[in-house]
Amino acid sequence: MSPTRAKTVRFALILGGLTAFGPLAVDMYLPALPAMATDLASSDSALQLTLAAFVVGMGVGQLVAGPLSDAFGRRTPLLVGVVVFALASVLCAIAPSAELLIGARVVQALGASAGVVIARAAVRDLFSGIAMARFFSALMLVTGLAPILAPVLGGQILNWTSWRGIFAVLTGFGVLLLVVTAFALPESLPAHARRPARPSAVLRTYAGLLGDRVFVGYALACGLTFAAMFTYISGSSFVLQGAYELSPQQYSLVFAAGGLGLVIVGQLNGWLVGRFPQRSLLLSGLLLGVSSSSVLLLAASANLGLGALLPPLLLTISSLGMIMPNATSLALADHPHNAGAASALLGVLQFLIGGLVATPLAGIGGGTSAVPMAAIMAGFGLLGLLSFAVLARPTAAAPVPAA
Repeated sequence: MSPTRAKTVRFALILGGLTAFGPLAVDMYLPALPAMATDLASSDSALQLTLAAFVVGMGVGQLVAGPLSDAFGRRTPLLVGVVVFALASVLCAIAPSAELLIGARVVQALGASAGVVIARAAVRDLFSGIAMARFFSALMLVTGLAPILAPVLGGQILNWTSWRGIFAVLTGFGVLLLVVTAFALPESLPAHARRPARPSAVLRTYAGLLGDRVFVGYALACGLTFAAMFTYISGSSFVLQGAYELSPQQYSLVFAAGGLGLVIVGQLNGWLVGRFPQRSLLLSGLLLGVSSSSVLLLAASANLGLGALLPPLLLTISSLGMIMPNATSLALADHPHNAGAASALLGVLQFLIGGLVATPLAGIGGGTSAVPMAAIMAGFGLLGLLSFAVLARPTAAAPVPAA
């Protein structure tokens, strides 16, 4: 392996680990929620708030961490964030009540948000054009595998210890990433490229990004289609185990198949980038998502059975492997000098639309029918396609990139 190739692989592993903060902290403790409710003498609804608290913390934290990384470089805010994540994970592990656990989860999310948002910004610092899109496709390995492995890992940990052990493992993960980041991830934003972190300057930066029609189009295409994934994550367990009577083991296999499909399409996208324009690849992914989710809705409405439901469901999830890398790369392409803030808005849209809008909607069907879940997924996919078609049209001053 050449030195350049080895360096790229090292960056991919480190930045991939940082992007895994979110899915690991969200999904790893899901199998333990019933035991947590009993141990903390709390209601199921109160424990569900630990999920909502983390989603809100991730959104708010990215809005802060992104501009800070534009002002002070990537390393310092990143290292502080990882330290906060590790310390908050300790607080989660020893929390004596649901209320304190919720508070610790907010702090944990604030730390995790630095890893997620700065990882994307660092990719923009280090790569551009085709190379950036290919690197984001490589990160889809983590995006697809982390949600699959996290619940499985959490379940295995419960065989040996209590739910507190899961947060102890998250603490260890944070400490490991802190050491690796401190010694193996160089600063990617030179001093001359940094921007002031004054509140007025940060607000102007965000206002400028929100006023950039093309950026907003790509960001909404990314966030709305990611909301379809959130809908699936939130609702599929109830639908597939309730309406279609899958066992937990069978459901885990379906969930794993969706993640594997996302990974495969993400790697295919990395191969196609450079051979076809990125906008064409993004449009292909959006069309695949809309068409497959529409077939999913038809199959659910006609009550055609599980055999007709699973192929379009898995295709819908897999389409994100082509949508996310290209939408993210295109959104960040024209903002090299405020990549942290741009990355923050991308992340906020994903977590707010997905976590605070899609997740509650996913429970409408109550697990008795796949129609509500399929309709919501198709609706978000269509809105993402429309956002791309209407808003992300390049202006005369900003022609379509060649790649």
